[in-house]
Amino acid sequence: MGKTILIVDDDPAQRRLLQAAVERNGFLTRAAENGAQAVEAVDTHADIDIVLLDLIMPGMSGQEAMKEIRRRRSDLPCIVLTASGGIDTVVQAMQAGASDFFVKPASPERIMVSIRNALEMSNLKTEVVRLKKRANGQMGFDDMVANAPVMAPVVRMGKRAAASNIPVLITGESGVGKELLARAIQGASERAGRPFVTVNCGAIPENLVESILFGHVKGSFTGATDNHAGKFVEANGGTLFLDEVGELPLDMQVKLLRVLQEGEVDPVGGKRTTKVDVRIISATNKDLAKLVADGAFREDLYYRLNVFPIEAPPLRERKEDLPALVQRFIARFNAEEGRNVRGASPATMQMLTAFDWPGNVRQLENSIFRAVILCEGELLQPEDFPQISGLKPLAAANDVLPADVPVPANDHHVSQATATFNAVMQAASDTSNAAVKMFDGEGHLRQLEQIERDLIELAIDHYAGHMSEVARRLGIGRSTLYRKLREYGLEEKAAAEG
Repeated sequence: MGKTILIVDDDPAQRRLLQAAVERNGFLTRAAENGAQAVEAVDTHADIDIVLLDLIMPGMSGQEAMKEIRRRRSDLPCIVLTASGGIDTVVQAMQAGASDFFVKPASPERIMVSIRNALEMSNLKTEVVRLKKRANGQMGFDDMVANAPVMAPVVRMGKRAAASNIPVLITGESGVGKELLARAIQGASERAGRPFVTVNCGAIPENLVESILFGHVKGSFTGATDNHAGKFVEANGGTLFLDEVGELPLDMQVKLLRVLQEGEVDPVGGKRTTKVDVRIISATNKDLAKLVADGAFREDLYYRLNVFPIEAPPLRERKEDLPALVQRFIARFNAEEGRNVRGASPATMQMLTAFDWPGNVRQLENSIFRAVILCEGELLQPEDFPQISGLKPLAAANDVLPADVPVPANDHHVSQATATFNAVMQAASDTSNAAVKMFDGEGHLRQLEQIERDLIELAIDHYAGHMSEVARRLGIGRSTLYRKLREYGLEEKAAAEG
């Protein structure tokens, strides 16, 4: 999804030249022939990322248009152009908020440098704002990517929860963004700007849970060299987010229940309780009701936490949000890593959309991070996602082509990975190939890497170690084959068979 540039100029010829220069570099464009149309376009189209604005126009001037645009979207970079570049004009434009200024006619190279600089600065500003809002407990629902239809009830329920101090239990698979939803609830509530303290209940050693949650006094146990307030006291006046609450030990569940009922904590080794005013938001990827039935979670605590349940859907059910999530992660990692990736290619977006994302948004975020680092151009390509490129939904497994069918030259980026995947799926679906197992002992699909290793090992045996034939039959290059031999520890077997 490319960036969109709004080109504002009353000269049709100049507009067309600017559009051609910008689109030639892979950007999308919108056009306006006067200041009033420019302001209307900014009001109407939220996808505009930069404005190229002529200063001298009939009716509303460029200066006036920029003032209105900045009033509506203060974060939108404006690059001004003019046929007369006096020093007073430059000063006025920069004081009005222009991010850059150049005199017409400008070279396409100069224009593109200015656009890329503006995008990089915009990424940095956006990341700074995000970090400030996160640190100050002011992230709201507008900071979430939640345009998919399945997210509408989630946001609606979150906003209702934010209007009160009711305990909230957020359920959903690991990596769906439960903490972000909890932060949005806090940011939209009267506790916005107050402490937001996160506790991962599954990551605390069992013997330290009480001390970390409720605090301790100096000398209460070996190693307690100082007083420790505990997470409840740290969150006083704000929100305590108990992530993976189902992992709490039973004895700590009793103490947590008492804190929730009485509104006071009893530090380890302390003689007096401490009053706290804390809003509790819990999250889990487990079925707490089942844990209650199994005796692993207290029923009374369950009812205390599960007052206002919200279920966060997995990423595979909200694919409509995928392009916006990809672009947001690209912008963040551009800012953090000093990169200048503009977006993802159409082939990449098709591949990412086809993938089921078992690790949800967290997996997507980490995949984009890696891809941004690997990317050698301005757009993410399928080969920048080596861990998923070539994968298809399991429902389409019977539609794959044979591994030795040639792949069109314009699909080079996905050819090797797709061919390997096709070969794996063909072998797995052929019941006569018992040497390559599709499912593990529990009836679950094995990891693709495991199946691929078995398939390569089978091919080495079948073709008596002739690597050229193995590579040809698997539909991959010899260099790729030798790399996989090293990865899977099959070099000695290949040497022995050869």
